[in-house]
Amino acid sequence: MSFEKERSYQRCRDRIGTLCDGDDDEIAKMASVVGVLHNEMKDFFWTGFYRVVGGRLVIGPYQGTVGCLRIEIGKGVCGTAAAMGETQVVADVHDFPGHIACDERSQSEIVVPVRDESGELIAVLDVDSAKMGAFDELDQKGLEEILTLVFGGR
Repeated sequence: MSFEKERSYQRCRDRIGTLCDGDDDEIAKMASVVGVLHNEMKDFFWTGFYRVVGGRLVIGPYQGTVGCLRIEIGKGVCGTAAAMGETQVVADVHDFPGHIACDERSQSEIVVPVRDESGELIAVLDVDSAKMGAFDELDQKGLEEILTLVFGGR
């Protein structure tokens, strides 16, 4: 399983790198990242960005069911990742204090902070799965590498 997942992330990295190379539009790059990840990665039920706008997280490019429009920094998994500046890997969203349920089918989640080249937090990448315990260290490493490749910060 891990070998298959590593190969999937490598394919995504290569494709996203080619699509985003030389582009400076953050939203266009976010849309490309989401499009590739959502369609390539097994168990990705909801894949999208929440952009930092006016001190809150505002839904950005995404694929999946309808998401929450706005999330306060520090609230839920996305807001916690933004406030702490650290990736959050949640095996069971029902065990996460203050989890925001945008879709009741979501069982596990990974949220990765996105920084620009100057180190400023510009968004979080949120991925949900309908499968319990879908995300692990390989997902964290793969997603963090892709976001660093595309947006430059870490």
